[in-house]
Amino acid sequence: MPDFQKQYVQWFPGHMAKTRRQIKESLNMVDGVVEIVDARIPESSSNPELAELINKKPKIVLLNKCDMADQKATKLWIDYYKKQGFYAIAVDCRTGKGLNQFFSVCREALAPVIKRNEEKGMGGKSLRLMVVGIPNTGKSSFINRMAGKNKAVVADRAGVTRNNQWFNVGNGIELLDTPGVLWPKFDDPSVGDKLAFIGSVKDEVTDLESLSCRLLDVLNKTHPEMIAERYKISGFESSEGWEILEMIGKKRGFLIKGGEIDYERAAVIVCDEFRGGKLGRISLELPN
Repeated sequence: MPDFQKQYVQWFPGHMAKTRRQIKESLNMVDGVVEIVDARIPESSSNPELAELINKKPKIVLLNKCDMADQKATKLWIDYYKKQGFYAIAVDCRTGKGLNQFFSVCREALAPVIKRNEEKGMGGKSLRLMVVGIPNTGKSSFINRMAGKNKAVVADRAGVTRNNQWFNVGNGIELLDTPGVLWPKFDDPSVGDKLAFIGSVKDEVTDLESLSCRLLDVLNKTHPEMIAERYKISGFESSEGWEILEMIGKKRGFLIKGGEIDYERAAVIVCDEFRGGKLGRISLELPN
């Protein structure tokens, strides 16, 4: 067995503490909050501190990357959020899928604010919403799509937005972008793993080989047929993650000098292909 270190993810850069303060300070300037979560892990990709931070502000949840998540699971999540009193939409911010509902949902969620503005004689006042979310959930892609121009910085890696920015997206709505915020610690190690699986934690602070083994352990329990189909392997159902990684390395011909398996290369492929949705539509969480 290769010596893969069991490294659970713990990551809270200093700029994220600053961002948390910025969110709290900026709340007086907005009428509501848009939280973007990853549809594959809606619970783990939602900041548990957010409820306390935003207090009673209306919240709209965008389940982004819905095309990579299981459709039935996403529907369960939308129903769950509605029961919690939140508005929720399944979207894909890069393609724009589902975002045609955004403006109408905003006006429904902020109906009390609109009514209050009208009573004060400010019926045409813009609605201001803060866009929040942990790194790599798609905030910048959402704002770019809504604004119609690539004004917000977009990257397929964690931690690229640093400063608050305002964007007028039309229809009387302005969006405030904020840097992605993770919380100080992950009480449940599996939460840190799920965030690392989807790329919300920088690969530089994780042991990618160990991470890929844990990902394969999870997928072997929930979606073994997708592993078999993608990597054309079989007979792994009772295997551990590192053994499956070894089988994938052999099948793909990832060998180094002496015929040893190139575990690092195999690990990169497994993580990248999961994040890119190449294994299929997979949800790793269901409501409660």
